[in-house]
Amino acid sequence: MRAELRSLSKPTADAVARYLVAAGEALDSDPRRALEFARAARARAARVAAVREAVGVAAYHAQEWNEALTELRTARRISGDSRNLALLADSERALGRPAQAVRLLSDPAVARLDPESRTELFIVVAGARRDLGQLDAALAVLARGGLDRDRPRPGAMRLWYAYADALEAAGRRDEAAQWFAASAALDPDGDLDAAERAADLL
Repeated sequence: MRAELRSLSKPTADAVARYLVAAGEALDSDPRRALEFARAARARAARVAAVREAVGVAAYHAQEWNEALTELRTARRISGDSRNLALLADSERALGRPAQAVRLLSDPAVARLDPESRTELFIVVAGARRDLGQLDAALAVLARGGLDRDRPRPGAMRLWYAYADALEAAGRRDEAAQWFAASAALDPDGDLDAAERAADLL
């Protein structure tokens, strides 16, 4: 981000950096305020990919789905970075367009995503398949993320939780309990309720 801001004058770069830091700090506690800060940065540096990405991420967290799509697509067009495909897909879902979310899994850039970003995309697209009533297809998408309990991939805790949830929805309770338990084993802090979900199914 620092390198991208070098294209601006120093006073402008300093102001934009301050807005971006403020947006980042507010993102979890007050996403609408974070979005205001990110928009202020955009008003000063609309051609900087990192700024457009910051607006897109803040808009996503503030549930401004159309703005999130516009900004994240613009950031991708400027930088060529596709790491936010999962946010794009989830925004499409939120707008009631699950088929559009599913199409993003066919994007050529998916193969170049880092493992965690790819896993997040699998989870979102599986959710879109479920929106469409396609449970078997959802399970198949999640299986692409890796179901080897001996060698968990990055993001496996959340992926296995989603897989277990889909199995339960499909009436496969015993398998669901096993995968909730596998997810819980990767979650020592209890960020998810996988252990409780496993216990409820036993």
